[in-house]
Amino acid sequence: MKFIRDILAEKKAAGQPAVSFEFFPPKTDEGDRTLFERHLPALFAARPDFCSVTYGAGGSTRDKTLHIVDRVQREYHLPALAHLTCVKHTREEVRVLLEKIRAIDGKNILALRGDPPGGGEFQPTAGGFEFSAQLVEFIREQKGFCTGVAGFPEGHIACQGGKLADWQHLKEKVDAGADFVITQLFFDNADYFAFRDHVVGKLGVNVPLVPGIVAILSATQITKFTQMCGAKIPPALRKKLDEIGTDDEAALNFGIEYATRQCEELLRAGVPGLHFYTLNKAHSTVQVLKNLGLA
Repeated sequence: MKFIRDILAEKKAAGQPAVSFEFFPPKTDEGDRTLFERHLPALFAARPDFCSVTYGAGGSTRDKTLHIVDRVQREYHLPALAHLTCVKHTREEVRVLLEKIRAIDGKNILALRGDPPGGGEFQPTAGGFEFSAQLVEFIREQKGFCTGVAGFPEGHIACQGGKLADWQHLKEKVDAGADFVITQLFFDNADYFAFRDHVVGKLGVNVPLVPGIVAILSATQITKFTQMCGAKIPPALRKKLDEIGTDDEAALNFGIEYATRQCEELLRAGVPGLHFYTLNKAHSTVQVLKNLGLA
């Protein structure tokens, strides 16, 4: 399997954006079947460059995450980015996990501080890591992995020092060895551009900053989702979602249109790729890519 840093470099050299998808391990057997029999075939027919598999709070989906990474790479020959968090993991436990990832030909890891189960404040695990930069450095020491990290155009919801302090933490993660950045979702491209200008122009970050995009599926769902992750809904978008209300079909169609316009502007600005938070659904993401001529 290729390193994602090499994929991003190859796409840049070719003057093309990398396309990637993120999904999460389903909670039920039926969810597994739906994901693998319906949504993943449709998503992968769009020929993404890699995919990303999330890791439940506190490592609650650890085994399932690795199972999906293994299955995707074997069945689709597509590099899969395995999420890994600091929560409830000692250094030795992370070392064992890295060897399990290596054993399934996993080469790409998204290193995250992570969220504690049930919410609340993050508490470092004795013998573990307090910051994701420490996790990045540890992964680098194990050799043979490509490491990505998360970036937050609006600042991390838990960073009390504000977004400039959070962006400095991103610089620390890159200095620790991160090869690329995937951002949290956002709906106002101005936030991404301000983030990029600061971390590249003022902090000297020189790795790809891949914007994270979500196509809205329902007004209610996206409101809850953004409240959890700290992303804002711009006033004009909020007004439109209020008008749509509970009409999920209208929300889905509008979400495709909005994400298409958002991606068009990002591509014109030369972003290195587009990372879609699919929410384990294929239709909207695939339609956006078709609209962009990238499917």
